[in-house]
Amino acid sequence: QVQLVESGGGLVQPGGSLRLSCAASGFTLMYYHMGWFHQAPGKEREGVSCMSRSGGRTLYADSVKGRFVISRDNDKMTMYLQMNNVKPEDTAVYYCARLSISSHDLSVRPNDYDYWGQGTQVTVSS
Repeated sequence: QVQLVESGGGLVQPGGSLRLSCAASGFTLMYYHMGWFHQAPGKEREGVSCMSRSGGRTLYADSVKGRFVISRDNDKMTMYLQMNNVKPEDTAVYYCARLSISSHDLSVRPNDYDYWGQGTQVTVSS
């Protein structure tokens, strides 16, 4: 069955860096666009970034442009989110997700995604 497992979350100081990983199994990663989302307490889940199947195209939320970098290694069945210069407002649970095959283009709309990981907590605090 399809599984997505995030790791790499934790406590980081403002201005620091963190790299999240998303290990995929049960499907062929190279056939799917993939995305990262976050959800802070009391807020809706929001798109952070997404990447095309081959890794050639990306989208970023304005709030993370220039600070976060999405990448993927299809051979290793893994996607990454490098978080740099983190801010307290980045504190949230971070999820990776698979964009539905019926969505022909990149999207950061949660409803366009069909499988989700369990999430990993990122806390930015001094």
